[in-house]
Amino acid sequence: MKVCLIGYGKMGRAIERVLTARHHEVCGRVSSNNRDQLPACLAEADMAIEFTRPDSAVEHLGACLRAGVPVVCGTTGWLDRYGEIQQLTDRLGGALLYSSNFSVGVQLFFALNRKLAQAMSAHGNYQAEVRETHHIHKRDAPSGTALQLTADILAIHPSYHKWSDETSPEAGTLPVISSREGEIVGFHAVRYHSITDEIEIRHNAHSREGFANGAVLACEYLLNKKGIYTMKDVLQLNDW
Repeated sequence: MKVCLIGYGKMGRAIERVLTARHHEVCGRVSSNNRDQLPACLAEADMAIEFTRPDSAVEHLGACLRAGVPVVCGTTGWLDRYGEIQQLTDRLGGALLYSSNFSVGVQLFFALNRKLAQAMSAHGNYQAEVRETHHIHKRDAPSGTALQLTADILAIHPSYHKWSDETSPEAGTLPVISSREGEIVGFHAVRYHSITDEIEIRHNAHSREGFANGAVLACEYLLNKKGIYTMKDVLQLNDW
């Protein structure tokens, strides 16, 4: 499989290492310094992987879909325009796999979060909280992973109807707290606490390799498919 890498920072380089180890070929590397090379890169590619910035992701995804190249996207912070990309994918018969986090461990963490929210729905004396910490270079906050954890809790737990970045919000509001520190790869936790005890599940990423492995698995899954998919499809977690 020939892959066009759109975004060649630390994440792009980690993905390239995994692609090479799995005997795939990187046919081009597009970054902010050579964006004019994107059409040529896509012309050679069987697949594209997009890890860039929220303000450029939609343009990149559109270019991939119009070129007929399936695309795996890990950029977060652009979902306010998701409907636009969904319509374009459907109209062109393209293929897109988006995830806020490609780590297999995080996907299992998502599944556990949904199960825990369901179990805690009957115990209104527990206050829920989502926390995330990332490196100082991450631009969006809360992280896409934290927003996914939050969305799942809001969809399942009857006590919460919205979220806030305040540590002590009003009733019915789920606090989602973000921090940016040093070079932390990614830490997420969901906590339910009461005056008697607390329950917490957490995921702590030690390196970018876990994200890179998942992104390559997503590519291998998406090849020769049409439509829109997520990592739940890749890992067969839709029933969770």
